[in-house]
Amino acid sequence: MLVSLTVGKVDAGVTVLLTPDKRLIEFPSILLPPNIISGSIVDITVARNSESEAKADAQFSALQDQIYASFGASQPTTPVLRCRNATQTSVVLEWDPIELATADLISLSLYRNGQKAGNIPRPMQMHSTKISGLAVDTEYTFHLVLRTTAGTFSSKQVAVRTHKMTDLSGITITTGILPSPMREELGKAVERIGAKIVDGVRIDTTHFVTTEGRGVPWEKAVEMNIPVVRPEWVDACEKTGRILGVTKFYLDALRPGPPGSTSDSPSVASPPTPATTQPAQKDLPQTPAQAEASKNEETKNEEGKEESSEAESDEDEDEEAGDEDKAKVTDEQKVRLEDKDTQKVALRPADQASPEKSSADEASEEDSDKAPAPSPGDGSSFQDVAL
Repeated sequence: MLVSLTVGKVDAGVTVLLTPDKRLIEFPSILLPPNIISGSIVDITVARNSESEAKADAQFSALQDQIYASFGASQPTTPVLRCRNATQTSVVLEWDPIELATADLISLSLYRNGQKAGNIPRPMQMHSTKISGLAVDTEYTFHLVLRTTAGTFSSKQVAVRTHKMTDLSGITITTGILPSPMREELGKAVERIGAKIVDGVRIDTTHFVTTEGRGVPWEKAVEMNIPVVRPEWVDACEKTGRILGVTKFYLDALRPGPPGSTSDSPSVASPPTPATTQPAQKDLPQTPAQAEASKNEETKNEEGKEESSEAESDEDEDEEAGDEDKAKVTDEQKVRLEDKDTQKVALRPADQASPEKSSADEASEEDSDKAPAPSPGDGSSFQDVAL
């Protein structure tokens, strides 16, 4: 197709071309012949290049196929959840490895009874989890929700019922160091109660049975807070027909002795009180030496009583003598006071300051009469020095 156009305004980059029907077309100046000026007429041939169009279309389709193969051929898989083990108060859940395809992981959440229980840490490495603290003989429902950049995927709900106290099938035991006969007996007892023994400490291990607290499995059980018990715990569960607490069967717990051990074991008796010992000693027969010793004690007690009575009588005599001395001093003071009154001397005796003071002085005089005289070697205060 040939088109004739008139050159209008010419610029360095763009030239304005006029069509016969007076339309303006902006055309790159570099595509026009050289020495073009305003008013020049140029002929432009326009044709469709089908070959080039087909090549471009093929290239675009190949790019789309490459993008789809890289990012849209597969999508994240829906998690598949199942119950691995259940006990009276716990449930162990597991699922297949998560496949994200080309999507990015946002979160993997566990739901219990329709409510979110929490996010699974490290979902690409962890494929199981343990839920503890559940009620006995109760049904629960669990499901997983996987959130990715390609969408959200939910697993089917799994219904799990915790065991009754008499159901021992959920017990999973890992054994530690045990003598060969005891290990065989333990295996038979575990089989009788319907439990199971597994190799190695796993997430579904409920009890670690051993007689010695050492070894790598024991350390792993302690690290995972798995109860470490003695083989007697399995025997006790078998005898009672129900799961028992592990407090009395811990490896480091005190073992109960035989029934007659309490009488054989030495005990420290509390010393009897004197009130209970004296009648018992009197009732018992005494040897001649003990009789003589008791007589001597009675004689000493009587002498002590006589000395105490003599001391009391001496104290009474001293008190009477002190009262007589007080009376004499009081009379002398009265006489002196009468003499002073007759002489009309305006002097106030210290003893008439107040009745309380006179009584205090009398009390101090009594104490001074009763107190013993200081020895020459005793230190003297400023009151004892004669000035």
